[in-house]
Amino acid sequence: MGEMNTIDNVIPCTDVVKCTPRIGAEIRNIKLSADLPDQTIATINSLLLEHKVIFFRDQGHLDDAEQERFALRFGKPSPYPEGTRPILEIDSARRDIQADIWHVDWSCMDAYPKISVLRGVVIPPTGGDTVWSNTAAAYLDLPLPLQRLADNLWAVHSFPGAYKKPYAEALTGPRIETEHPVVRVHPETGERTLVLGSYVANFVDIPKPDGLKLFDLFESHIVAQENTVRWKWKQGDVAIWDNRATMHCATKDYGDQRRVLRRATVEGEVPISVDGRYSVARFKFVGRSEKLAS
Repeated sequence: MGEMNTIDNVIPCTDVVKCTPRIGAEIRNIKLSADLPDQTIATINSLLLEHKVIFFRDQGHLDDAEQERFALRFGKPSPYPEGTRPILEIDSARRDIQADIWHVDWSCMDAYPKISVLRGVVIPPTGGDTVWSNTAAAYLDLPLPLQRLADNLWAVHSFPGAYKKPYAEALTGPRIETEHPVVRVHPETGERTLVLGSYVANFVDIPKPDGLKLFDLFESHIVAQENTVRWKWKQGDVAIWDNRATMHCATKDYGDQRRVLRRATVEGEVPISVDGRYSVARFKFVGRSEKLAS
């Protein structure tokens, strides 16, 4: 009798259930922990690279400390511009927590997080789903002339202030601003992925009215239904996504019910464009916000 088909002989393929053809998989029968063997962590990372976002039910044993320890098995902690806390609480009771906005986590930073680990703590009885999109698939769906256009575009990602965040000017905190290529080369898979979302303030050397049209054009491909997966949260669920190859959006459809999730992030790499240039920080968060010499 042949050996059971497995992913790296660690997680049985029968425990990996795809959510959609292009993005998302639920991984079953595993208890997440910082003490998982190296081979298991490597397998989870491989599944993440393949499916872009992976989901785990019934992880109620995790607390903040263990969630952080588990996330750090994938790399160094990514600093939060809003403070030094390792776990960011996303609580709908806070006035500055926004939803219904597509974004890449902290793309205003030069080396924005490569991985986010999100845990459901308080889940409303209805609504509050999160939707992710596969930005590598979105790039491949672009007609060739639009791929070539995107390959040569750069955008300024800024906090606070962006195209799709009319409330941003009222936010307080450090100013962070980076020029990113609209298309980055993924450092592990070699895929080309689109880098846009709500932190985009403008396109470099493009008048803002034209930039708005370009933004809407490219984002329409990113959020096309065939490139997305929607997750209906339960308390104790964990979602892990590749922040270099996805965008995501939390839905605000749960009325006055409370929704609390906690997120840990893993430090990423400075993006590289298709022609080998690195993203450029204009204002950088290094414990404080400082303007960099041009």
